[in-house]
Amino acid sequence: MAGSNFGKNFQITTWGESHGKGIGVVVDGCPAGVPMSEAVIQKYLDRRKPGQTRYATPRKEADEVEILSGIFEGKTTGTPISMVVYNTSQRSKDYSEIAKYYRPGHADYTFDKKYGFRDYRGGGRSSGRETIGRVAAGAVACEVLKSLGVEVAAYTKAIGGVVAEQEKLFFENIMKSPLFMPDLEASERAEALLEQKMKEQDSAGGVIECIIRGMPAGIGEPVFEKLDANLAKAVMSIGAVKGVEIGDGFAVAEAFGSTNNDAFAVDDAGEVRKKTNHAGGILGGISDGSDIIVRAAVKPTPSIARDQQTVNCQGENIEIGIRGRHDPVIVPRAVVVVEGMVAITVLDMLFSSMTSNMEDIRRFFGR
Repeated sequence: MAGSNFGKNFQITTWGESHGKGIGVVVDGCPAGVPMSEAVIQKYLDRRKPGQTRYATPRKEADEVEILSGIFEGKTTGTPISMVVYNTSQRSKDYSEIAKYYRPGHADYTFDKKYGFRDYRGGGRSSGRETIGRVAAGAVACEVLKSLGVEVAAYTKAIGGVVAEQEKLFFENIMKSPLFMPDLEASERAEALLEQKMKEQDSAGGVIECIIRGMPAGIGEPVFEKLDANLAKAVMSIGAVKGVEIGDGFAVAEAFGSTNNDAFAVDDAGEVRKKTNHAGGILGGISDGSDIIVRAAVKPTPSIARDQQTVNCQGENIEIGIRGRHDPVIVPRAVVVVEGMVAITVLDMLFSSMTSNMEDIRRFFGR
């Protein structure tokens, strides 16, 4: 199976299945000397751990990370960092019926068409548990970025049409909300909506917003390796994501040049700044020094108990109701996944930009 690695200079390779022995990742390209430990990685993994609220699957997994290589005496060594999280609560029998038909909204049919074979236990490689490796790698990237003065923060912007209002958006509220929503009033309304959807044996989608602060201007390439293009690929690679926006995103289709253009000005320190940020911190595929704003549209959880029409492997039309342990909404647990993939991309692009001009190269080598 190709396509399990991502990045160039800071590269990750994820492996494992939902109901296999474990899920893991190998991170290559992390510089030596970065403070790192299992406790640091665990803080990120705990944010996507199942069973923490009513709005997450009741599957009980500690998701405890074990670092196998690349860390010595609390610091990275510059060699590949290998990490594993062992699965401890598999209930594969819950999925025995799925082998006989294709679940609506899942990759069952496409896996069969591509490989002629599939791991039906929770989706195998296409399961949401695959994101454990991304979060662990993203934790490493976030820690490196922090040491460079770059902060990546993601949160729930909307669930089922309930949107966090900008004027009520406070970052300190993110961890207070079971939905990781920085507007607590909106969080309460979204929780009520989810309660209703659960009674109706249905699910909801939503939007995750991620802000990158402290990103220097000049990161990214002008053609195929655009910063925004690579961010879009990274976020779209997350299984439940169906759309990505940068800055004003799709709203620019209804805007005009006179209102969409961000005016430049020199601040009191003599630095070039933008007066607005419709572009979302990226111009021509290159960072402009403003906050970078990325949004991901996340689909409703496809596994719902409500009866749905599908086809079995014998080509017969049937009706099913999916049983088992499933999230009524994917968004809250995907917040840290988006954050991780954004951090991995940004760090990789920062490393790529180290050789963009001779002045930087001479400075690095002291010439």
